[in-house]
Amino acid sequence: MIRFIGKRILQMIPVVLLVATLIFGILYLVPGDPAQIMLGSTASEYELAEMREQLGLNRPFIVQLGEFLSDVFLHFDLGESYLTGAPVAGEIMQRLPRTLILGIASMVLAFGIGIPLGVTAAVHQNGWGDRISMIIALLGVSIPTFWLAMLFVLLFSLKLGWFPASGIGGWEYYVLPTVSLCFGGLATQARQARSSMLEVIRADYVVTARSKGLTQREVILKHALPNALNPIITLAGTNLAVIFGGSIVIENVFSFPGIGQYMITAINQRDYPIVRGCVVMLAVVFAVIMLLVDLCYAFNDPRIKARYENQGKKKKPSKEEK
Repeated sequence: MIRFIGKRILQMIPVVLLVATLIFGILYLVPGDPAQIMLGSTASEYELAEMREQLGLNRPFIVQLGEFLSDVFLHFDLGESYLTGAPVAGEIMQRLPRTLILGIASMVLAFGIGIPLGVTAAVHQNGWGDRISMIIALLGVSIPTFWLAMLFVLLFSLKLGWFPASGIGGWEYYVLPTVSLCFGGLATQARQARSSMLEVIRADYVVTARSKGLTQREVILKHALPNALNPIITLAGTNLAVIFGGSIVIENVFSFPGIGQYMITAINQRDYPIVRGCVVMLAVVFAVIMLLVDLCYAFNDPRIKARYENQGKKKKPSKEEK
């Protein structure tokens, strides 16, 4: 298992390297002059040229790219903001924990509600439990996240005054963003859990467990659900990546000072070092998420764990080979 983890960590390096190269190339080709934005429309050509020289924008593309990749992967330096001069890495590390808390809390909520909904729908197929669960899932898939977030602000902040509408502080500042962000993931988890459970609930080993006199709860929790978890885990990893991507919108709706709001502000101001740093950091987070998903596979299914462990063992020669 240690060998497998090490191999996957090494595979993360070219992925993050490719993402860093792509985002640098995209921002290089995007219309707009950061020097012009920083100095304003009244700046002279001499001032613009001096600012481009100071920012390094007048050098060849390959030189800028090489310096950027060297700074990121060899010196762990994400550069400095064009506008404020503050180190990008420091700002990201200050905001990243908030985005991680928001994303993980949303995923836990989606997982904790979506799976029981899906299991209930599968156990009571075509019954009221199934219909109610699937209506909730359909609403979650259909309602845009940003619209739901604005609705929550109007209802729970402005009308009822239960939760703050923006900013950061105690736990109450995380409630509305978390619920808004988890709704789509909750729906997809419920649909996947229902589908996976329906595949295993009539399997022979489940019928045998029932014939032994086990209760419905024991049959579902000990026999059916563990065998239905792998597709659910796959979707959970994908949903977590989608949630972190969706946090960009949610953080702007709630003025939540996380990575998403930081990056959107930088995009509007053409502050490219911030955009590049945020994208590279999110790529690392997504790669770690997929590694954790693979480890969850192994934890849930001993056969997968055995396969990983056997990958590092050399095959013993047979008697004929000797």
